[in-house]
Parts: sequence; structure tokens; C-alpha cells
Amino acid sequence: MTPHDVLHRVFGHSEFRGPQLSIIDDVIAGRDVVAIMPTGAGKSLCYQVPALIRPGTALVISPLIALMEDQVRALKAVGVRAATLNSQAADGETVWRAMRDGELDLLYVSPERALSEGFGVLAQRTEIALIAIDEAHCVSQWGHDFRPEYRRLRPFCDALPGVPRIALTATADRETRVDIARQLGIGDDRVVLSGFDRPNIRYDVAGRDNLKRQILDFLGRHRDQAGIIYAPTRAATEKICEWLTEAGINARPYHAGLEPGTRSRHQADFVKSESMVMVATIAFGMGIDKPDVRFVLHAGMPKSIEAYYQETGRAGRDGDPAVAQLIWGGEDVARLRGFIAGSDGDEARKADETRRMNALIAFLETSGCRRRELLRYFGDVPPQACGNCDNCLNPPQLLDATEAARKLLSAVYRTGQRFGIGHLTEVLLGKTTEKVLKFRHEQASVFGIGKDMHVDQWRSLTRQLEAMDALTRDPEHGGLALGPASRPILKGEVAIQLKQAPPQRREGRSSSSSTRRDGGNDVAAGDQALFDALRQRRRELAAAAEVPPYVVFHDATLREMARQRPRTLGDLARVPGVGASKLERWGPDFLRVIARG
Repeated sequence: MTPHDVLHRVFGHSEFRGPQLSIIDDVIAGRDVVAIMPTGAGKSLCYQVPALIRPGTALVISPLIALMEDQVRALKAVGVRAATLNSQAADGETVWRAMRDGELDLLYVSPERALSEGFGVLAQRTEIALIAIDEAHCVSQWGHDFRPEYRRLRPFCDALPGVPRIALTATADRETRVDIARQLGIGDDRVVLSGFDRPNIRYDVAGRDNLKRQILDFLGRHRDQAGIIYAPTRAATEKICEWLTEAGINARPYHAGLEPGTRSRHQADFVKSESMVMVATIAFGMGIDKPDVRFVLHAGMPKSIEAYYQETGRAGRDGDPAVAQLIWGGEDVARLRGFIAGSDGDEARKADETRRMNALIAFLETSGCRRRELLRYFGDVPPQACGNCDNCLNPPQLLDATEAARKLLSAVYRTGQRFGIGHLTEVLLGKTTEKVLKFRHEQASVFGIGKDMHVDQWRSLTRQLEAMDALTRDPEHGGLALGPASRPILKGEVAIQLKQAPPQRREGRSSSSSTRRDGGNDVAAGDQALFDALRQRRRELAAAAEVPPYVVFHDATLREMARQRPRTLGDLARVPGVGASKLERWGPDFLRVIARG
């Protein structure tokens, strides 16, 4: 079969996207490739299609057990002979025999199992179609999720001469891309970069003032949708999950402190659900091949801009509108700076981590297009405005806050560099609270000099000055002190602009007003009842097959069924997303629903 034959007959699609076909042609011809493609752009097809054309078994090396299981489940649903081999696989012997006997099209294997002596011998005695290294940023010391065992993959690949290798990732800046190619023995001229933009994701950022209220308000705009909330600690994960449960929201926690069986059960429930919220530390989500995640909410700053891109990329993998909401505060900056300072890395490593953190802060603090700030970091050349981030949809007003910043820094200094923003704003606003009187701060020269701004503005300015390192925070008690960047501000050498909330909000492509239960793409009024009936039948078939609903068909495929209303299997075969195996297995069920509708 040709690549187009495989694409249509097996996966039910009519056309390749972006650089997919050129990458596939290279791998089929035996050429190595490093493919940098955004999440949702179809990286998996770049090795799955060649695996079904080249003779032998394709090896897919991935550090993510959840991804392996999701991919294998989806491949089996379209009739592909696939299996996984990792530390949790219970049928290892059966998989080894199937590989030895040439009965597998694709084998997903963890790097630890791939690097074991026995597997290396088996691979050398078996016809191998190709080697795909997924999450390839893990091979680079500059990547955000470096895995030492990935450094040993090149000898494994070199022991299989003539077998093409394809490295794939969605997250790699220029330095990381060069390192990936070098570490895996792939020429620099074999790097394919298709861009990093995820236009279906709307990026929103807000300062933290009342986290519980902010989260519940957000979820109120995204009812009955599947999403992920990332929290910075296990304790925060449990607390947020408790808030949601009390509010009647279907939520589960996920962090390393839970029993492995509980984590696995929560993950399985989330993958199968169309409306669950997973509240998790960053231990969750890498490789979760769930296409219908409608939002990712960060309840604090991620550790780097690469991590942010990777984590938000778990939303909207199906191409439908999705939202990436981030809520942050100055204490997050202090936490990250403390983490970098206390890490075991050498000075060069710490300097690199600081550079990455500063890039994230610039993204948070920008008054311009957020997508532009994000894509520029990865080397893309984006337009001036994307039309689908909070700043583009609702341009912030800028206030000259140079004098206000000097007042705030003076208040920090005059009160002893030991108090948090709550007490400092009371001093600046001239409030004679018990605490103000206790420390005699009503007698300070800064008492009452900030009445021209309200509390939220002072908090916003504090976040900005912390991000600039003009203020530092005691990580234990939260007290603020002058930072190294405060002197030029106090001397009037640096101008400060404060972003003001826009007077009204316009909704974007991924907004709550347009993000419906069906994932955000409109269903014509006359087709809505049929679409709902198709979704219900999908749930029933998925439950019977013990697979997530999206494994049966994606929402986009059901929308097309509702629009086209096919009457025969031949008609249904022409609907995007309906391959031969799914047509045979589930086609008659959906035709009956359509006939009744």
C-alpha cells in the first residue's frame, strides 16, 4: 500500500497535513529524521504509516506508559497489530514471542526495557522496520524533562544498522533541537521543523487574588467538559479537588503521594470520561492521548516556558477550540527562584534555568500578544497579533506606575522589609488597623501615600515588581524585601507601566460562549438532536468495548455524520475519521442511529 492507502483505509483520513507526507516518505526510504511538530499535528502518523509499509516490526521508544497504552488501544481499534512492553506490562512473554515470530506491526517499549541485554539481542535477531524515539526532548540535557537513560539510545540504534530512526517531540528550542540530533546520531540537515503554533488554544493569564473563586468561576464557564488543573504541590492538589467536589464537580486528584492503584484508576476514569476534571501535579498528563481535553488550568506558575507549552498542549488535541488558563502570584516567582538557587546544577545550568524562567515571566507580564511571545521563544516568526489570547481579545490599558512603584518600594523599606502585601497595602491606603497600630506604622512617612490606587492595583504591581526582581519574598513567611532591581526604580531611572483590566471582555474562538458540549465547533440546530444521539450510542459502544469514547470516533467525525447523514456503509466510509476496521465494527450501529434521526 502507498502512504495515502494506509491513511485512508486504516485511519480514515483523506489527506496528510503539513510535513507529514515528506517525513513519511523519508522514513520509508530509510532516512533518519528529527521531527519537531506541535501537539495535535499528527506526529504519531509519521511513524505509524511507515510501520505498516516497511517490512518488520516498528519499535516505538517512549518513557510514558500511559501514552503507550493509549496508542496501542487506538491502533488495535483500527486493526493494527500493536503491543506494549514496559515495567507494568503483565504479558511480557507473550509480547516477546509475538515480536520474535513477526506478528507485530508496532511495539511500544520503555527505554529501560529497550536497553536491557535480552531485548537488544531479540531486536538484532528480528526484522525491525524503524525505530521511533518519542518525547525526544528527553535525550537533551537542555530539554525540560531530561532522562539519563535516553543518552544510551544511540548505541542501541547503532546496533541495528540500516534501520531508520525518527525522533519526535513537540517541545524543543534551537539548542535542544541541535542536541537531540547530535545525541541520536542524526544529521543536522535531517531536522524538520513544522512550527509550534496551536491556533485552536486560547491563552489566558490572570493574577491570583482568590484562587478558589477564580477556579470555580472558570469551571462555571466550562461545565460538563473534560479538563486538567495543574497545582504546584500535592497539598494544593488535594485542596483544590476538595473545593471542586464540594461544588458538585466531578473531579479526581493525581499526585505521587497516592497509591499506584488509585492513580491508575483515576487516570483511567479521566481518559474514559467526557466531563471529568483531573486535579494533578505535573506527574500527570505526559503522553495522555486524550483528544477531547477542553481546558488546562495552571493554579500556579509552571517551572519553565517549555513545561508550560508541553502541559497546555494537552488541551485541544482534536483541533477543536480549547483554553489554557494560568493563575499566578508573586510567591510563585519566589518559589521558582528558590528552587533554581537550591538545585544541584552547576552555574551554567542554573543560568540556563534562570533564562528559561525569565522567558516565562516575560510571557506572563507582556501586554502584547501572548502567542507571539510564546512562539518567538521557540524561534517561530509569528504575526503581531493572534486574535485568540486575552491580550488580543481585550487589549489591556497601560498606566504609568513609576511613582506608584517607588511608593511601594519605599513602604517595603520603611516598614522593615518583613511584611506581606496585605499589611503594606493597609499602610499605603492609610488604614489604622490593629496591626498597623501595633507596629506604629501610622507614624511612617509612607502611611496613606497610596490612596490613589486600590488594593487590586497594588497587588498587581507587587507581582510585576517581584517578576522584575525588584522585590523578593521570604519563602517561609511571605515577607517582602527590596531586590537587586529596586535601586534604579527608586532612583527614577526605570519607568514602570501597570496593566489595567480592560473595561469589557470580548469572547474569542475558544471562549465559553462558543465552547459547547460538543467541543466548541457549532452543530447546526437541525443536527443537534442527531449529534447527541450519536454521542450517546458512542458511549454505549465504548463501554461495551472497554475503551474511551474517542477511540470509537472523535467528536469531529460525529459532527460530520450528523451533517452528512450517510445512508450506506459506502457513504459512511467517506466521512473523515472512518477507517475500514471501524466501519466494519461500528458502522452499522451508527447508520441505525442516523436512520432513526
